[in-house]
Amino acid sequence: MVSRYKLYSITLVSAAMILMLVNIVGAAPFTYVANTNDNTISVINTSTNNITATVNVGSAPVGLVVTPDRTRVYVANSGSNDVSIINTGTNTVISTIPVGTYPWGIEVTPDGTRIYVTNEEDNTVSVIDNATKSITATVNVGIAPIGIAVIPNGSKIYVANSQDNTASVIDTTTNTVVATVSVGNHPFAVSASTDGTRVYVTNIDGTISTIRTSNDKITYT
Repeated sequence: MVSRYKLYSITLVSAAMILMLVNIVGAAPFTYVANTNDNTISVINTSTNNITATVNVGSAPVGLVVTPDRTRVYVANSGSNDVSIINTGTNTVISTIPVGTYPWGIEVTPDGTRIYVTNEEDNTVSVIDNATKSITATVNVGIAPIGIAVIPNGSKIYVANSQDNTASVIDTTTNTVVATVSVGNHPFAVSASTDGTRVYVTNIDGTISTIRTSNDKITYT
C-alpha cells in the first residue's frame, strides 16, 4: 500500500481543498471546525463570527458530521482511533467510541439513527447507533477508505477506497457491500446529488467519476 504520507505529499492542494469540506460542519447558528494539530474543535457563532467555545476531543480530529436534529456532532479522531460525540447544547464531549485504525471520513443517515466512519488502515467502515452510542456493525470495504457519502433517501452509503481505485456501495438496511465500482486513480472525496440519482467521486488523477445510483454503474468520467 502507498503510505498515506506519500499520497498526501503529492496531492497537497487537493487534500487541502477536501479538508476544507470535511473539517467544518454547521449546527446553526454555530459552525464546528476541527483543529487537527491541537486536538480541539472550535465552535463559531455565525451571527458574530466569534469563537464561543473550544472543545477538547481525541487525537488529530479530521472528519465531522452533525446529526439532522443538530443536537450532536460526531468527530473522527484519526490519531486516537475513536469518535468523540459532542452535545451541541453544552459543547461538551458526552461519549468517546473506539472505532477502527485511522478513522477519517464520517457520515450520518438522513434519519439520524446511524453514523458511518471510514477506517483507512483497517479497510473497514464502523457503524454507530446514535441512540445507544455504540458500534453495531463493521463493514469490510476496499483498501484505504477515506471519503464517504450517503444518498438522500438513506438507502446506500458510498465509500471511496483510495488505494484500490474503487468505490464500495453499502446497503444501509443490511450493512453489507452490494457493489464495488471501479473509478479513477486514488479516489478521495464522495458527494451525492440532491435528488439522489448520482454520486460523484473525485480522483487524484484529475478526474471525477459519476455513478448512477439506480444501477451503481459509471455513467461518465
